[in-house]
Amino acid sequence: MNLDFRNINTLWASVLVETLARSGLKTAIICPGSRSTPLTVAFARHPDIEAIPILDERSASFFALGIARRTHQPVVLVCTSGSAGANFFPAVVEARESRVPLLILTADRPPELRNCNAGQAIDQQKLFGSFTNFYTEIAIPELLLLSYLRQTVLNAIEQTQYPIAGVVHLNMPFREPLAPIEQSGMPSQVPANFFEHISNSKSPKLGGFRGLPDNFATQRGIIIAGVSQPEDPKQYCQAIAHLSKSLSMPVFAEALSPLRNYASFNPYLISTYDTILRNKELAKALAPEVVIRIGEMPTSKEVRLWLEQIQPLQYVLDPSDRSLDPLHSRTIHIRLLIEDLQTVPTLPITDFLKDWLAAESKMRQIIDQSLAEETALFEGKSAWLLSQTLPPDIPLFIASSMPVRDAEFFWKPGDLRIQPFFNRGANGIDGTLSTALGIAHHQTAVMLTGDLALLHDTNGFLMRSQFKGHLTIVLINNNGGGIFGMLPIAPFDPPFEEFFATPQNIDFSKLCQTYDVKHEIIETWDQLRDRLNPLPPDGIRVLELRTDRHHDANWRKTKLKHFANLL
Repeated sequence: MNLDFRNINTLWASVLVETLARSGLKTAIICPGSRSTPLTVAFARHPDIEAIPILDERSASFFALGIARRTHQPVVLVCTSGSAGANFFPAVVEARESRVPLLILTADRPPELRNCNAGQAIDQQKLFGSFTNFYTEIAIPELLLLSYLRQTVLNAIEQTQYPIAGVVHLNMPFREPLAPIEQSGMPSQVPANFFEHISNSKSPKLGGFRGLPDNFATQRGIIIAGVSQPEDPKQYCQAIAHLSKSLSMPVFAEALSPLRNYASFNPYLISTYDTILRNKELAKALAPEVVIRIGEMPTSKEVRLWLEQIQPLQYVLDPSDRSLDPLHSRTIHIRLLIEDLQTVPTLPITDFLKDWLAAESKMRQIIDQSLAEETALFEGKSAWLLSQTLPPDIPLFIASSMPVRDAEFFWKPGDLRIQPFFNRGANGIDGTLSTALGIAHHQTAVMLTGDLALLHDTNGFLMRSQFKGHLTIVLINNNGGGIFGMLPIAPFDPPFEEFFATPQNIDFSKLCQTYDVKHEIIETWDQLRDRLNPLPPDGIRVLELRTDRHHDANWRKTKLKHFANLL
C-alpha cells in the first residue's frame, strides 16, 4: 500500500489514489494550484500512476480526453479551487457527447470559507450541470470516513464507464494543512484487508438482446457505419463485414471510423456515397427500404438530407441509452454493440447491391484519377494522400471543420489499419492540439488540421516538455475558416471575410519557434509523402501547406457536382 500517514489530508488523498490505482487507473493530469496540494502530492508519489503536470486547465482537459479516447480507459483530471475547474467545461461537453471516460477532481474551500468573500472560492456544486454521469461532493477529510471515501471513489470510477462512458465529477474540499506536514494523533496503518476487494477487472457488458427483428430482411437494404472509435477496430470491422456479407447489403463506410482502413475485410464497402448522392436521379434509384445504422450518424450532409427525404425504416445498433436520430425518422433503437450481434440470416446477392457496387467502382476511379493528376496544393488532396502514405497502424487525429469533410469526400479505402481519432461529440474545434497530443502520448501519431483549429489551442504546445512520443501536425493553412466558404453565407461580403472566415495572418514558423517546435513549409505532394513515411520517433513538428481557401471551396463545389453527373 502506498499510503501517506503524515496528516489527515495526505492520508485521505493517498487512500483515494490507492483506490484508483487498484481499480486500474494509469494516468492523472495535474493542473497547478494550492488547494489541490494533497491530491497533487498523492498522485505524484504513486508508482503505478503516470502523473503529468500541465499549466493550462483547458489544454490539460483535452490532453486527458485524448488519452482516454485512445485507451478507452478513464483518465483523472485534478485542479485547484475557483475558476480553474470551469476551464474543463468544453472538454467535459465533448466527453459527454462522444462518450469518453474522465474522472474530474476539483479541490475546493471548506464550507466555512464559501459565500464570505474568501479568495479563490466560487460555487463548484454541479459545476458541469447535466454533462456528467455522476456528481457528488466528498466530505471533509476524517479518519472515520476512510471507508466511505474508498467506496465513493470506487463507485465514481465505475460510473465513468458504465452503463455508458462519460464524465464523473467529485468536488473535494480541504482544510489546512495542505502541505504534507506532520500532524499528531495519526494512525500508522489501515486494516490489512482495506483494499483487498478492489480489482481492475471490467464490469460485464449490459443487456441481453442479441438479434435483429425478422422484418428487416429486404431486397433493398443498406448498412451505414457512422462515426466510431471502437476499442478493438479489427473486431468492429469484422463484425460489420460479417453482417454486410450475410445480408448482401452495401456498407456506407464513414471515414471517421476504421472501416476504410480494413477494406479487404468487406467487398461491399461504399466510400464515395457523398458524391454519388449528389446525382439526384441516381440517389432516388438507389434508395433503400431499410437502413441498419451502426452507431452515430455519418458526417456527410448529403447522406442526412437523403435519409430525411426518403424516410426508410431505420434500425440503430448502439448500446447507448440516448436517441441517436437527429432526423426523427421511423427509427428503432436496438441497444447492443455490433460485435455482440449473433443471429443473422444469409441472403442472396441482389441487383440493388450490384448497382451500388458499380456506382462505387466508377466514382472511386473518377476521384482517384482527378486527385492523382492534381499538382496544386488543393487541401482536399491531403486526406487522400494520407490514406495511402501513412505508416500502418498509425493513429491520426482529424480536426473538425473541413479536414473531417475532406476525409469523408476523399479518403481512399486500403489496408493500412490507420486509426482515425476526432472530437465529433460536440463537433467543435476546442482543444484540437491538446487532444492530439493526448492521443500521441507514448506513441507516434499524426494530426490533420486547419489553421484556425490549431490557433484556437496553441497553449497545447506548452505541454512539449511533458509530452513523450511524437506528433506530426499536417497544417492546412488557408488563412481562415475554409468551411464557411461552403456555406450560404459565403457570397455576402461584407461581413463574410471579417466575421466568418476570420483570417488571422499568422506566421506559423515564428509561432513554432516560440515553442521550440519544428516547422517546415510543404511545397509539393512528393515532399509531403517523404515527410509522412517514415515518421520521427519523438518530438512535435508542423508540416505547413499554404493553400487558397477560395479556390479550394470552388473546387469542391464544382468538381464534386461534375463527378456526380458523370455517373
